[in-house]
Amino acid sequence: MVKNKGSDVGVHNKYSIIIPTYNERLNIALIVFLVFKHLRDVDFEIIVVDDGSPDGTQDIVKQLQNVYGEDRILLRARPRKLGLGTAYIHGLKHASGEFVVIMDADLSHHPKYLPSFIRKQNETGANIVTGTRYVKDGGVHGWNLMRKLTSRGANVLAQTLLWPGVSDLTGSFRLYQKSVLDDVIKSCVSKGYVFQMEMIVRASRKNYHIEEVPITFVDRVFGSSKLGGSEIVEYLKGLVYLLLTT
Repeated sequence: MVKNKGSDVGVHNKYSIIIPTYNERLNIALIVFLVFKHLRDVDFEIIVVDDGSPDGTQDIVKQLQNVYGEDRILLRARPRKLGLGTAYIHGLKHASGEFVVIMDADLSHHPKYLPSFIRKQNETGANIVTGTRYVKDGGVHGWNLMRKLTSRGANVLAQTLLWPGVSDLTGSFRLYQKSVLDDVIKSCVSKGYVFQMEMIVRASRKNYHIEEVPITFVDRVFGSSKLGGSEIVEYLKGLVYLLLTT
């Protein structure tokens, strides 16, 4: 079993961790604390891309900069909500690491998994390491049965139509080689929920080496979910689009 210690991973590389935020005042300090806790001996920076949160998220990030340093916590704000895909592009412009991690701010992606992502990349030389809920030791915590079935069904449908070579298409907890992320992101057109699926499908079509690490996804504790019925419609549209264009 892999122990989540940072002491033997990522010694020679720098990692840029991009965290898009919108109204995550209650979560951002804890996630930053946990990243520092689990990546003690790793060279990294956290890039917070905040889309004009009215709840004071940026004020909390500025306080975190006072604690950890502005070289470790970079606030790269935008004036309003402009979409997840463009948030990553914006963060990527400011990333100085050879590798880029993308993760959610709502604690659904626990930073304790970061060392196993880095270790997997070191061991395999993968271009991308993605977290998966759908293999042994992976899972979801805090979802009701309907949400689990919807997610699982969406994933199976995508697997059947797109055969991408990974078990979890809609997950958004990933580590990329920076040059690979830059290449893949340029070929994506989706904006919202479908964006993650398009990213991994495009990467697969480009024959990048993708590895998976089991994670347990935890439903958000603070704040409200951004996922609703409109996202399911967008997902189905995106699936058809990818089927026709990849």
